[in-house]
Amino acid sequence: MIEYNEFINEIIFTSVNNIVSFKLFIFIILALLFSLAIDVIFGEMPGRIHPVVIMGSIINFFKKLFIDIKSKISGLLLVICCAAASSMILLFIYVICSVNVILLFIVFSILLSSFYSVNMLLQTAIDVKNDLNESIDKARRSVSYLVSRNTEELTESFIVSAVIESLTENITDSYVAPIFYYFIFGVIILYKPFNYHLYFLLLIPMLYRLFNTLDAMVGYKTDELKDIGFFAAKIDDILNYVPSRIAGIYVVISAYLLKFDGKNSFNVMMRDARKCPSPNSGYTMASTAGALNIQLIKKDTYILGDDNKEIIADDISKAVKLSKLSIILFTITVIVLFTLIYVIL
Repeated sequence: MIEYNEFINEIIFTSVNNIVSFKLFIFIILALLFSLAIDVIFGEMPGRIHPVVIMGSIINFFKKLFIDIKSKISGLLLVICCAAASSMILLFIYVICSVNVILLFIVFSILLSSFYSVNMLLQTAIDVKNDLNESIDKARRSVSYLVSRNTEELTESFIVSAVIESLTENITDSYVAPIFYYFIFGVIILYKPFNYHLYFLLLIPMLYRLFNTLDAMVGYKTDELKDIGFFAAKIDDILNYVPSRIAGIYVVISAYLLKFDGKNSFNVMMRDARKCPSPNSGYTMASTAGALNIQLIKKDTYILGDDNKEIIADDISKAVKLSKLSIILFTITVIVLFTLIYVIL
């Protein structure tokens, strides 16, 4: 029976050359499943201690320092300083928690759950639908927190469209991308463990969430932000390139399984995904529009899908089902692939 200190060293700190640790494999899988349970059951952490809120404060701090530098250097400095500060905070937490493997597992899982958001993503869409059933004005106020467009005069169809756009676009940002990078780095450390590998395993999805938050806060082409937000926007585009296309495929598969229009989902995705200003956001939105045989419209920006039927509030529920199944299927795929790779190694 392995001694406790040896167990700690093997799992947390040191590598064992040419040996893939079963305990490391179990840790990685269980941490993902436990983090999902935390997200589904408890939802978001309190705002005061939520890592993404803390990231936002770090971003605002460095933004104020560099905003007056009128060149793209300001954006590079912002990205580097925010990444360094966030990484140091995470390292401090990791070192403290690594004195006990159970404490580390719990904190690791809680932090991992904060770097994605399934519960809030799905529930927010459902809440707007419920608001729409009560009052269109209430729904307009609710949807204003989800999208950047003016919502004061949106009709019901445009409210529904905005909700579905926000929901499906964020399948990538809110879940698929951070877990994709968690999976990729998990495979790397299974193949070649090294010192503090679990810290880096957690650091990777944290940095993804940081860059995504940076893009959301400063990645705009306004006079004020075009320089300081340049690198954040580009990094976010690069990081989402592969996950967004994977997410789009899972929406198509889910459309077939739910007896929606799977063929049209794929065709519309291939035809309309690149109509969006973002190189990535259109894949899940367009595939959803095709699956539901509706049009998703952002005025003066894009039209995704065909006007085969009137878009109604019930389409939000269908989009939630589609998004939920896509997330479940992606999670199952990650776990199965990770297990197969472990067995092969």
